[in-house]
Amino acid sequence: MNIVMATGTFDLLHPGHGLYLKKAKELGGENSKLVVVVARDSTVMKKKRIPIINENQRLELIKMLKTVDEAYLGYEDNMFKIVKEINPDIIAIGYDQSFEIEELKKSLKSQNINADVKKVKEYRIADLDSSCKIIKKIIKTKFEKDQFKDC
Repeated sequence: MNIVMATGTFDLLHPGHGLYLKKAKELGGENSKLVVVVARDSTVMKKKRIPIINENQRLELIKMLKTVDEAYLGYEDNMFKIVKEINPDIIAIGYDQSFEIEELKKSLKSQNINADVKKVKEYRIADLDSSCKIIKKIIKTKFEKDQFKDC
């Protein structure tokens, strides 16, 4: 059985996340195991973004998805620590994740991690196919129609 590891923030869960995780698991072939690592709030904030949903709730949602076999929070200080613990055969990089595949492979090798790195090529294009687009629509809708005055 191949272990596939997928990572991400998974803020404001949407169908694009589901497709990424489904396709990531498929990279491992039949009977593969999908382990998802959810980014810590502090890690997301280093990228100059404040998550809407906190890390524990994002982890809880990911664990509820039927495609996901296991899910964990990443570490704040060392991204390779969780990779060593999971020991995946494949690390799946999402369509919109900005990892440079060859550089990541070199970094993994320097850490004595023998996982293959594969990019998920499929992407669900829709009006609201990213957490940022969802946030922008909420803000625009609120100011245009004041729909959320009773929330």
